Amino acid sequence: MQGKNTERLNQLDKTTEEVVIDSSKKLKVGIIGTGWVAEAHVNTYKQMPDVEIVAGADLIEGKADEFFKKWEVENVRTYKSHKELLDNEELDAVSVCTYNSTHAECAIYALEKGINVLLEKPMCVTLEEAIEIRRAEKKSGKIVSVGFQPRFDANMQMIKKIVESGELGEIYYIQTGGGRRRGIPTPFGTTFIQEDTAGIGALGDIGCYSLDMVLNAIGYPKPLTVTGYTSNFFGTNKKYVKKPEYAEVFGVDDFAAAFVRLEGDIILDFRIAWAMHLDTPGDTIILGKKGGLRIPSTPCWNGSVGGPLKIYHDIAGNLVETVIPSIENKDIDKLWYVKIRSFLDNIKSGGEAPVPTSQIIYNQAIIDGIVKSSKLKKEIEIVIPEI
Repeated sequence: MQGKNTERLNQLDKTTEEVVIDSSKKLKVGIIGTGWVAEAHVNTYKQMPDVEIVAGADLIEGKADEFFKKWEVENVRTYKSHKELLDNEELDAVSVCTYNSTHAECAIYALEKGINVLLEKPMCVTLEEAIEIRRAEKKSGKIVSVGFQPRFDANMQMIKKIVESGELGEIYYIQTGGGRRRGIPTPFGTTFIQEDTAGIGALGDIGCYSLDMVLNAIGYPKPLTVTGYTSNFFGTNKKYVKKPEYAEVFGVDDFAAAFVRLEGDIILDFRIAWAMHLDTPGDTIILGKKGGLRIPSTPCWNGSVGGPLKIYHDIAGNLVETVIPSIENKDIDKLWYVKIRSFLDNIKSGGEAPVPTSQIIYNQAIIDGIVKSSKLKKEIEIVIPEI
């Protein structure tokens, strides 16, 4: 699938319009949740001649109608809940763009109705929810693809190519994470910071991306144990939030760190932040027995890399550093296009999900393990049943 996605990116270097798409059969699509992340979905779907957006749902009265009016999408039937939409529409696919805490129930209900799901990140809030999504997916025979568009960035794909080339040798240690000096996401209110809607904070917002960057590169080994820590010193302090009342409802993590043991005797040293007294918690480092790879951090974890990659290795007894120039990402919308196009293409072909739950369940298991370990203040074992 990586080769097909790279080919799609190369095609898009020309223009989106030049990519040939068979529009003889329209895919009927619905959008559940019409907040800001849904804007990227509707904008992308509108570029695809084989897609018909037929329905949308939002819990807030009139919000879905205003959303589709703003985006000039006509003849869309709107509903007040995901169940109402899914009970009344025959769809090929649905984008789930709701609160983190409702990802699981929306995805599972769609699968029970026989509908393919493009599920925004994070996959959900808990490992238990991820297991139920995976079970529902397998039972339905449909696909769930999780919304990790950074995976399609050319620099991210280069990281994976370097690891798979064997240049680093057997991987034994990874340091990763990232974050923002000040970056608690409250421009659209409190849904990202309240426990009942978000469930998890920086861990689910940007931590899942950082984990996917390295886990995808090394083949997504199973997590075995985790020692985790979370805090919210900034979010609960009126000095550091946009409005004093936000501190009163802040109920998630704004910083997290963990020490994770992965299958294959690999150690993962992880940290992520929405806010901290530092510009970065450090570059991502992948250490192998033949070489090491440094991936420069970004100011806010923007889905790519912060500069050229650098491989540290030995050649003929000499310590050598090989610089891999970063590939400029001029259009972030291109990643969204490839993410959604890949999902739709696999629906048409009967292929597998581009970002499968079989992998992301491990991502979710680590996040869940960090939260649970932090509460228990000890290392815990991660147990994922065979599904």
